Amino acid sequence: MDPFRKKSPEEILLSISKLHQGRLKVYIGAVSGSGKTYHMLREGHILKNQSIDVVISAVSTMRRPDTIEQIGDLDRVPSIHWYKGNEEKKDLNLELLVQRNPEVLLVDGLAHRNREGAQHATRLEDIRFLLSRGISVITTVNVYELEDVRELASKLTGIRAVDTVPADTLELADEVVLIDVTPETMLVRAADGLSGGDSDLFKHGNLAVLRELTLRLVAEGVNESLERYRKELGLIGPSGADERILVSTQYHWNGSIYMRRGQQIAKRLNGDLLVVTFVNLDKDLSKEQAAFKRSIVKLAKRIGAKFDELPLCSRRKLADVLVQYALEHHVTRIVLGHSKQTRWQELLQGSIIQDLLLKTRGVDIFIVADRAESDGERILPAQINPPPGPFEPFHRLNSQEIDQKIKQIKRGRFKVYIGAAPGVGKTYTMLREGNDLLKKGLHVLVGLLETHGRKDTQDQVGALEVLPRRIIDYRGVHLEEMNTDDIISRNPDVVLVDELAHTNVPGSLHKKRYEDVMSILAAGISVITTVNVQHLESLNDSVEQITGVRVRETVPDHILRLADEVQLIDVTPESLQQRMKDGKIYDMAKVNQALSHFFKTGNLIALRELALREIADDVDERLESWERSSSLRGPWRRQEVIYVCVDIESQAERLIRRGFRIAHRLKATWYVTFVQVEHMPHSPELPERLEALHTLTERLGGTFGILKANRHKEIPHLLIAKADETGATQMIIGQSKRTAWRQIRQGNIAKTLLRGARHMDVLVVADYEPMK
Repeated sequence: MDPFRKKSPEEILLSISKLHQGRLKVYIGAVSGSGKTYHMLREGHILKNQSIDVVISAVSTMRRPDTIEQIGDLDRVPSIHWYKGNEEKKDLNLELLVQRNPEVLLVDGLAHRNREGAQHATRLEDIRFLLSRGISVITTVNVYELEDVRELASKLTGIRAVDTVPADTLELADEVVLIDVTPETMLVRAADGLSGGDSDLFKHGNLAVLRELTLRLVAEGVNESLERYRKELGLIGPSGADERILVSTQYHWNGSIYMRRGQQIAKRLNGDLLVVTFVNLDKDLSKEQAAFKRSIVKLAKRIGAKFDELPLCSRRKLADVLVQYALEHHVTRIVLGHSKQTRWQELLQGSIIQDLLLKTRGVDIFIVADRAESDGERILPAQINPPPGPFEPFHRLNSQEIDQKIKQIKRGRFKVYIGAAPGVGKTYTMLREGNDLLKKGLHVLVGLLETHGRKDTQDQVGALEVLPRRIIDYRGVHLEEMNTDDIISRNPDVVLVDELAHTNVPGSLHKKRYEDVMSILAAGISVITTVNVQHLESLNDSVEQITGVRVRETVPDHILRLADEVQLIDVTPESLQQRMKDGKIYDMAKVNQALSHFFKTGNLIALRELALREIADDVDERLESWERSSSLRGPWRRQEVIYVCVDIESQAERLIRRGFRIAHRLKATWYVTFVQVEHMPHSPELPERLEALHTLTERLGGTFGILKANRHKEIPHLLIAKADETGATQMIIGQSKRTAWRQIRQGNIAKTLLRGARHMDVLVVADYEPMK
């Protein structure tokens, strides 16, 4: 929207009405007992300490000691008690609340239905009434109490909510905050009698499914707010936080193949799916085309894809139209079929794929294999992996299996708190859990703590013992690091370790802190630690695209997969920026710089969405390996093999990380190959560069190889032959950065690869510019 445009009278009236409207904040969780009320009450105390008038009413503590303790000295407005059968209910006393007229009301149970004869039928209507009177409201809801989630939750878990709120309720809220709790923690709370949930709901699988639904729901809401923000700034193209897949097809028998492949990609990447076809608007469709159109429109509706027809133009301009559509709809990947043109036809008529590769920036191109010719395949089946075979109790373990089982038995428990950015409260929550475990009689030590001068965090240390750090002399300077040897010799039950991605100073036992943590776990000591989403190795490129900052300290993704529990600490960008302004994250001298750089609103929204989606995927992965053969993210094709082609340019690491993420989602083996041309001069840095690429590949679980070529023009043929040898189903390459002269002299490797690899899917990874 143009900021200089004169506002209409309606817009002015709407803005004025909002000045008198109360603010609505919703805490959402997977189930009752996840901690929504606890966090709501804690926020009430924070607001009260800021001299804001806060009251509570109809708050359900479920007799949980921690929640009761959080009520403290908060003022209470009596609620109206009534019974439904043997169950006690609490309605808001609107008359008393309006008379008291607080600035903020804390109330539980957004989906609550009032007694017969009440002023309003539901609590949501009560809250809307209070908001209209200028009273702000903070409330709570469970994910399965939302009408659009109830049916899916019921189908997946057998649990059906009785009281619900309309699907668009969360859109009314100014803030929606997720309270994430792992199923393991919830089951411990249930065993301690602190959950109050029914037995069917409190099954590991049901808890995990509802948790994933909650993460994905909040991520969608965050994505909508990110799109609004980017639109206001006039930004086009992908944000880097989510995936949006565009399938370009035609009214032809192979249209369904491309759409099905696009559906698989969109499902596994949690992305939206769009489908377009080019149509001559001045000419009627043939009978055959009309029949294919009906089937494609029907398929698009069934798989939930947005379908559009674009006006047919000259072949040379098709790529321009497609690129423009992709940018306007924030597309991250265009899916289309391999070209069937010969080399001479491409030269004479032009190639849509080659034009797309030249004109797209920040958008990947995915070219679907032509299996009809080689395999006679016309329909791409969405196969689901068969469920794992039953465990054979009489199978005798071999020595390797025995060693592996013993390691798992001896290893300590590993829990990770993850957040979208510094200051969300990871360390605070870790310390709080440490004190809870201490009260249960466990021996808990703080191995490494970084409070960054935050008083609230320091206060949470409580009765915990903080171990002294090890002093290391480095070039005449005394530096401090975690004393891993001391931790292992003290042999506590649990050790708390901050900032998992930290790089140790030279002279330390290990190069990285996560390696220290692995040693501690191997010694049988449990570890609770913290990390930010931008430190995950495979997200390094996405984070740079979003923030413009290349994060140097990273953690291999498999470290997160090793964790027994991964729990997200969610905070809205508004709250995080307010903490920053209050000096609760960095020193006041650094606040303005942080708010104008890494802590910009757009960055925080995108990073929050990235974190929500990443943990939702982690939950889904654990469910798949634990009990399911299918997935909320949809099926994948069996026997996928990913083959990544790299050179020594700067994009090589990006291609390797992309290969890992695709292979991980598709349960595929993956390879990375570099082709070295012999008898050609090479830079002295080449061996070091290749070693870095080799290390990164192996760190992420791939296989790195080097091929030898006599001349440049052999490179694509060697790569295709090696890919076929590995049984590759998908090849990943980068956009060519060679000049036209180099392409004429040495050949266009990407063009030759696309022509020779039509029997496999090819993903061309785009170059991109970081988000401004």
